[in-house]
Amino acid sequence: MAQAGSAFGVDISAAAVERARELAEAQGVRNVTFEQADAQVCRFGRERFDLAVSRFGTMFFADPVAAFGNIGRALRPGGRLVMMVWQAGDRNEWHRAIRRCLEGSAGVAAAGPDPFSLADPPVVTGILEGAGFADVTFTDVREPMYFGPDVATALEWVRGFACTREALDRLDPDGAARALGRLRVTLAEHNGGRGVRFGSRAWIVTARR
Repeated sequence: MAQAGSAFGVDISAAAVERARELAEAQGVRNVTFEQADAQVCRFGRERFDLAVSRFGTMFFADPVAAFGNIGRALRPGGRLVMMVWQAGDRNEWHRAIRRCLEGSAGVAAAGPDPFSLADPPVVTGILEGAGFADVTFTDVREPMYFGPDVATALEWVRGFACTREALDRLDPDGAARALGRLRVTLAEHNGGRGVRFGSRAWIVTARR
């Protein structure tokens, strides 16, 4: 645990912020604060931080150049951005499996934010350079994605995905029941000794202000 310095955590979800506070308190971490805020427009303060970190959050920025510009202004000169984002959907076993289970009348692309919007390195490099960053690098990460200790837990989590909710809402009750049945079977097939896991591909992207 880092003893020197401090950390400031933001998330647009009030539930996520509250959970972070609970975990920090339970672990006795005193040098971190949390706030419900949108990182795209939050007034962090100019040149306040040495490092900005995000794990699977930046893909949902409505205006990524403006958002990363806002984050960049909060970093001191030479400060670093480190983020993890998904690679393309067809490289992610979990995405392919869920999509197959929901195919049919619900097989239309879901509306709303795209979790794979930062999958293409040249596109991401252009966005970050347009926001004032330099020295953009990508590290390939191939690790199993954990969905939960059992099928019931994993299914509840998958049903919370926006794409799953939207797909099921398009189906009639019988069609939704069949899709959920396919999901249960697929999750059970991936339920090993360490819980329900699927292959995944992501990028660790780094850049410097």
